Amino acid sequence: MHPEADKIIDLYRRHALAWANIRGSRLQEQTWIEKFLALQSEMPSILDVGCGSGDPIGRYLLEKRCKVTGVDTSPELIEIARKQFSESEWLVSDMRTLRLGMKFDGLLAWHSTFHLTPDDQRRMFPIFRQHAAKGAALMFTSGPSHGDTIGEFEGEALYHSSLDGDEYHELLNQHGFTVVEHVIEDPDCGSSTIWLAKFHGEG
Repeated sequence: MHPEADKIIDLYRRHALAWANIRGSRLQEQTWIEKFLALQSEMPSILDVGCGSGDPIGRYLLEKRCKVTGVDTSPELIEIARKQFSESEWLVSDMRTLRLGMKFDGLLAWHSTFHLTPDDQRRMFPIFRQHAAKGAALMFTSGPSHGDTIGEFEGEALYHSSLDGDEYHELLNQHGFTVVEHVIEDPDCGSSTIWLAKFHGEG
């Protein structure tokens, strides 16, 4: 366990407004969100894991007539989302223990699971499977290679971690997902490393 990993939730709680302001409304992920939506039917149900304030990704999904359920560990960020987008469901929940008893057409974990330790990331794949309807799309971001990285947010250490690409492939396959597209450090999307997969198991 990295000592900074346990500080992530508190960091985002204390700096919720700063994060929302810095994140802003610019959607540099639009191309990938469109690819994600193209794998689903019209008006899909979407589970946004680590949704933050709901802006800009949640806003865009709602504009595309998606039914959005967002979860985040920060009550402060969830409150911002509820005030902005009252037509959707925004839940305070730790993704590592998520048990909604519902299945979704799309599962999105954009810049969220990479704040988890490697072991906790491995445990997310059964959770993705439990919430995936038949044919569901899954999109998440990771680091470009195995290892921990410490960034900075509001002058404090910000923990990131990643598994090896081969292990992500293996975990996806083990839990019923097939990789549709994978790009390492996409230069057109803020150098994000992106995984887009489709669930081929039973929903």
